Amino acid sequence: MTTSIQPLDVVAQTADKPERGLLRGEVGTVVEVLALNTYEVEFADQSGKTYAVAALQATDLIVLHYEPSNATG
Repeated sequence: MTTSIQPLDVVAQTADKPERGLLRGEVGTVVEVLALNTYEVEFADQSGKTYAVAALQATDLIVLHYEPSNATG
């Protein structure tokens, strides 16, 4: 099942990006769709201060879900 990434989705980094100062597992918010499978993601600390903004590929992101899906099986 493929889930389309949308603006305001909460996502996690699936790979280290040392050139951008990002590590696998860091959580951010999609702020813009830049191109097919390319998203601008904002990363903020717990106080809400932005510490990174990066253009990332869908293959480097996983959408986080805070409620169970309606899918069965």
